[in-house]
Parts: sequence; C-alpha cells; structure tokens
Amino acid sequence: MTAHESVAVVVVTYNRADLLVRMLDGLAAQTHRPDLVVVVDNASTDHTAEVLAGRDDLPLHVISSPDNLGGAGGFHLGTRTAYEQGYDRIWLVDDDVVPAPDCLAVLMAADEDCLMVVREDLSGALVEKAAITFDLANPLAVRPKTASVDTTYASRAEMPERVAVENVAFEGFMTRRSVIDDVGLPDPTFFIFYDDVDFAVRARRSGRTIWALRDAVLVRQLDFNQQHDLSGWKGYYMYRNLFVVHLRYGENVLVRLKPWLIALAVVVLSPLRGGRAEASNVTRAMRDAWGMRTVPGTVQPRR
Repeated sequence: MTAHESVAVVVVTYNRADLLVRMLDGLAAQTHRPDLVVVVDNASTDHTAEVLAGRDDLPLHVISSPDNLGGAGGFHLGTRTAYEQGYDRIWLVDDDVVPAPDCLAVLMAADEDCLMVVREDLSGALVEKAAITFDLANPLAVRPKTASVDTTYASRAEMPERVAVENVAFEGFMTRRSVIDDVGLPDPTFFIFYDDVDFAVRARRSGRTIWALRDAVLVRQLDFNQQHDLSGWKGYYMYRNLFVVHLRYGENVLVRLKPWLIALAVVVLSPLRGGRAEASNVTRAMRDAWGMRTVPGTVQPRR
C-alpha cells in the first residue's frame, strides 16, 4: 500500500533563511524524493525569498504570505494546499531541523496513518518531547504531559522500533489525507503553540494511533528551549492555547474547569511572579480561550 503513495512536505518559515538552507539541503538529500515541497514564507524580511528562488533541486511550491500567519496559520495553509492538490501523505516540518537522509524513506515504509519522527540535537542526544502520556482526565495534573519520549528513554538506541505517542510537534509529523478527511485541517486560530497538540488529539479520537519511529531521525539545529516569558506576548498564547485544549477535550467537568483555576491562581500569585503583565495575559487568555472552545468549522477541508 505504501509503495505508490505520493508525499508532500510542508515547511513553514519566518526570518530564518540560513537555517532554512540547511533544512532544504536535507530534503534534497533524501533517499526517498518528496513529490512536492510546499514552503509557506510567513512574511519574512530577511533573504528567505532569495534562498527559495535559488532552489531548483527540489519540487518547490512557495506561498509568500503578506502577513505573518504564525506557525499554526502557516501549517494550516500549507497542509490545505497539499491536501487540495491530492497528495496521499503530508509531512510537516519546521525550518530549523535537518532530516537524516533516510528519514522520509523510513516514514513512507510504515503503513500507518499518523507518524512522528524522533528528534536529536547536534550532539546526538535524544530530545524528542512528544508525550507518551497526555492526561486530559486527571484534574490534578497541572501539566497534561506527564511522560515524554525523552523522559522515558535515555537515548534513541534504547527505544523500541515504534513508540505510541499521544501528542506531536509539527516538526516531523506525518499524516495521511484520510485523517484530514475525518478530523479536518490544523486549526490556524492557535497562531503559535498547541495547534499540533490539538490535531493529535483529534486524530487519536478518530481511532488512530500515532507512532514515533525510532529510525526516522530529525536533527534540531537550535537548542530545545520551551521556556517562555509568561508575561510577554508568547506567554499569552501559551496560556490561551493550553486552556483551549482543556476546554475542547477535557474528559470530565473538573478538567474543563482547570483553566479557570489556573487563571485564578496566576492572578492571585502575580505579585510574587510575573506581576501585572502575567495577570493581564492569563485573564485575557481565559476570556479568549472560552471563545475558542469548539473546533472552528473552517478547519474542514474543501474536497
């Protein structure tokens, strides 16, 4: 079944032209050549356009957005484009990773609807953060990710060939179009953060298992730093989108109430932590998350 399937790669980039060069070099070196590479340029102001104009070694389809759509908007647009052009599989990757030469071949050889790569850093250390357990049933789990690949296994060599995971990053995730038929496209309203988690939850609730493949390797070019200033603009999206996932998919009333309790706790403790800025972020995040508590109809693909 896998031998004849077509595959489109979707890359979202924003002002990281030098990293994008390495990423595209990695795609060009794949032993399994992609049928299409959709690059969504999120209104970059560096030399990204020049980099893309010079790549005649890849089947590029460049979408130059006049506005920064965020990672979520970029992956929605790129995935929709690949889906509407009829590709069987869609591989979502970021601009700061480089795939091992056989990465795409390993993915395409697996007859599964949802797949995740395994990420290493430049030193070869395992840095795969995909959750093995993403708990939306326990209201006492402050963070739903209670176990990840890199907290469960000391190295990639210690992993089994396949590991079932419950969330993903759009940094090496592959889906078949049949999944999009059933659950829709990535949700662009997240802007950044948790759009990949949202899609993974929808995919799993449609009956799919997401498999992380030990031998499908992506190398991250930057340090893996998920710490963000919760009083800054990214903090707003971190809070809002975490709350949205709980409101949409919490498995009981107490879990769906958890965002309200977190927001209250942050406001009460704000004099000791992020001050007024974080309190303002979390209050606005809770208000806006409530308005996003259902998956928008606009994520349904045009067939």
